[in-house]
Amino acid sequence: MKSYTLQQLALRNGQDRPEIWVAYRGMIYDVSESRLWKKGMHYEHWAGQDLTEELADAPHTEKVFEKFVAIGQLA
Repeated sequence: MKSYTLQQLALRNGQDRPEIWVAYRGMIYDVSESRLWKKGMHYEHWAGQDLTEELADAPHTEKVFEKFVAIGQLA
């Protein structure tokens, strides 16, 4: 599986490039097809970031990431 840096992840924010990616626990997920992530934002969360710390404040568990394809690892 390919590795990406935080800087590369940051470019996949739905603004700078069409891809919408987020990271969680070292894995990077492509959420581009999710209607909840259109324009790179989901509630107060922005795409192109590591959301590991922010999940504690979310109304769902980490199982939400099972809906998405893991496309890489955070370097």
